[in-house]
Amino acid sequence: MKENNKLLPTVGDLLKNPSTYRRLVGQLIYLTITRLEISYPVHILSQFMQEPRKPHLDVIHHLLQYLKDAPGQGLYFPAKGNLLLRGFCDADWARCSITR
Repeated sequence: MKENNKLLPTVGDLLKNPSTYRRLVGQLIYLTITRLEISYPVHILSQFMQEPRKPHLDVIHHLLQYLKDAPGQGLYFPAKGNLLLRGFCDADWARCSITR
């Protein structure tokens, strides 16, 4: 997702068939299990499920192109061996003009 890309719920034309948008976001949510780098844009895109618009779908297409160009970037969980999982969260609550 492009930096400083402001997606708003009222900007752009409404999609004629929102079920396509909802299906794509649902599949991307499932994909975030192994592709953690797409978690943030998928989280933002899932906020517009009620009334998706053309700019929202454009971001999905951009994200799908990224996934196509970067295969094999996901996480690999071996069946045997020690798993050490560390996490980091950098919450930026003030950035979102809708939910802050």
